[in-house]
Amino acid sequence: MTTMTLGNALTGGQEPAYYAGRADAYDDSAQLTLDHLTVRAGIHADYAHLPYALGYMDRVLELRMEHDAVTAAETELAHTDLVDAR
Repeated sequence: MTTMTLGNALTGGQEPAYYAGRADAYDDSAQLTLDHLTVRAGIHADYAHLPYALGYMDRVLELRMEHDAVTAAETELAHTDLVDAR
């Protein structure tokens, strides 16, 4: 189930389209992979309003960094020798 991201987008001194792009990327991340989000961000960069495209790409980059951090942590756990609990 997805949650609609509604709210006042006039915070932080940025243009409202920036936050609309971030919200759309957040919503899209529930159904799309990071590769699909990156392609969609590129399309927005070519055809959408620039602040919207920047907001969308910022959220995609955050998702990529979160994914990389989790992957590194899981890899470290997978390669750690576990002590036998007997």
